[in-house]
Amino acid sequence: MKAVEHEKVFLHADLDAFFASVEQHDHPEYRGRPVIVGGLPGDRRAVVSTASYEARKYGVHSAMPLAKAVSLCPDGIFLRGNHSRYAEVSHKIMEIFAEFSPTVIQMSIDEAFIDLTGTERLFGPPLDAAKKIKAKVKEETGLTVSAGIASTMYVAKIASGHRKPDGITLIEKGREEEFMLSLPLEKIWGIGQKTLSRLRNAGIFTAADIHSKSLSLLTSVFGKGTGSFLYDAVRGGEKVSFGEEAKNRSLSIERTFEFDINSMDAIETAFMELSEQLMWRMRIENVQARTVSIRIRYDDFKSTTAQESSENPVLNTDELFERCLRIFKRKYEKGKSIRLLGIGFSGIEDDTEKKHQAELFETAPQKKALVEKAIFEMERKNPALKIRKARLLSTEEEQNTLFRHGRND
Repeated sequence: MKAVEHEKVFLHADLDAFFASVEQHDHPEYRGRPVIVGGLPGDRRAVVSTASYEARKYGVHSAMPLAKAVSLCPDGIFLRGNHSRYAEVSHKIMEIFAEFSPTVIQMSIDEAFIDLTGTERLFGPPLDAAKKIKAKVKEETGLTVSAGIASTMYVAKIASGHRKPDGITLIEKGREEEFMLSLPLEKIWGIGQKTLSRLRNAGIFTAADIHSKSLSLLTSVFGKGTGSFLYDAVRGGEKVSFGEEAKNRSLSIERTFEFDINSMDAIETAFMELSEQLMWRMRIENVQARTVSIRIRYDDFKSTTAQESSENPVLNTDELFERCLRIFKRKYEKGKSIRLLGIGFSGIEDDTEKKHQAELFETAPQKKALVEKAIFEMERKNPALKIRKARLLSTEEEQNTLFRHGRND
């Protein structure tokens, strides 16, 4: 019997002002007030990670230097953030999404694609399904989701931002190109400031201007990659794929120091704390990876990145720390001061814990992983419990000097 083919339907779910919304949910006294996550007033190099919609009315936005946010919104509530809590809430919401579709592609901590193709008999038309998803997230977490629905992932992603916060935008099949042509260039996802400037220099000011150009012309002016993307995007993005991006999605965390650091003790301590936080997120999402990357930004703003892959996935914090340190020593320009360090995993895949447990003789890394998992479960049940590496048990003054930061992603 021939299988029934359904028209593709994707829902892009975007959590509204996620970090700030979690804080407002957990702290009722913050509700209705401007909340800015990223650092405290006086944190010299902090940047805004997330601003609540109340704070956005003052002109505060993500990636803005915190000092400017303070000047724009002096009465705002400024927080450094609780990223383990954000990861926990994100995981819960992704579980809710999975109740509505066997295919949920998480793109970051606060957004995901939900493939609603063929789910009409269970949850009704896509618009009804979106309302049910939003209602369940609201009921179980107190947070709101903006949703975009379309036949392509690309258009669904753009549509989710069309009526924020807490909105739904449905782009009907066959109207994708019409929708894209209605957008200003600034609203076309994937067109950054550099590309926008290049388009204007080429006399292209609207989506219709791009649409009128041939593929060969666009690729000759902007290069094969950018030219092809522009050509496909304004036609509804059917060929703009998120599949490879999702397959190779990454998790990362970085820290900007209030004061430049250059001693190996400070650098190693920073890597250990970053490693702990990143492994916590990996366990929350029950994933693993074999590729580790680091990012270094020096005091002269020069940045460098490097990565290393291995046959086996990283199993515990110590292993991640050692790999980060090994990559760092290979790339570090000795003697230079550092203003930012970051670490990340790429090529994320589902955890194969059962495979590890099935081995007769556990290796040292596997034993450490089991211990860390036990500690992780204890901390999830009792958030007040904090078990930390000895390296991280420094005085409060040392912590404030070395690790006061403005951004954790």
